[in-house]
Amino acid sequence: MSENLRQSIPFEEFDYQALMGALADYACPRDKVTELLAKGDIIRVKKGLYIFGEKWRRRPYSREILANLLYGPSCVSLDYALHYHGLIPERVEAVTSVTPKRASRFTTPVGLFFYSCVPEAGFALGIGRVELEDGRAFLIAVPEKALADKLRKERGLGLRTQRECLEYLVENLRIEEAALREMSADLLDELSRACRSPRIALLARLVRRLARKKG
Repeated sequence: MSENLRQSIPFEEFDYQALMGALADYACPRDKVTELLAKGDIIRVKKGLYIFGEKWRRRPYSREILANLLYGPSCVSLDYALHYHGLIPERVEAVTSVTPKRASRFTTPVGLFFYSCVPEAGFALGIGRVELEDGRAFLIAVPEKALADKLRKERGLGLRTQRECLEYLVENLRIEEAALREMSADLLDELSRACRSPRIALLARLVRRLARKKG
């Protein structure tokens, strides 16, 4: 692969259209793609989505950006987002996301990507945008949404009281009570109504009580 080709694609993550544009001067661009893949100069994450191989990589690729591009509309959420925001201590290897579409999963050369279905009315609430230094950006749930999505998704949780909810959050997920106090009960109320989730409503009441206790 020539330096000119690398220069024509500014980011580490790119799609088939960008690749074809960069190969516009080649007589048989598809043959060139096959050659680049065989040499490891580029890596196919899935059909139509690529990253540069290690030799030509200028900076680390973003798994969060790839998660947004692999299956959409979607945003990074659940365990991965909880760890990203520093709410849970365990490192999460698979990138977890939510989508208003059907749940899905992808096994790729750069790791596992899981997508859980959420109600369309609640999907757009609480989505943040993280801008990277080079101009790239990805969508990720704010802490309230990430935790709400987690509570809603977990099966077999018999949470009926605020005390049970707090015990689950602190003892099972190992979230600090101080972090819960900083959350927006109003946003959690919105999410509970949009998702029609008694668990999220319970979390909202708990957060509101903890905030009053802080004051």
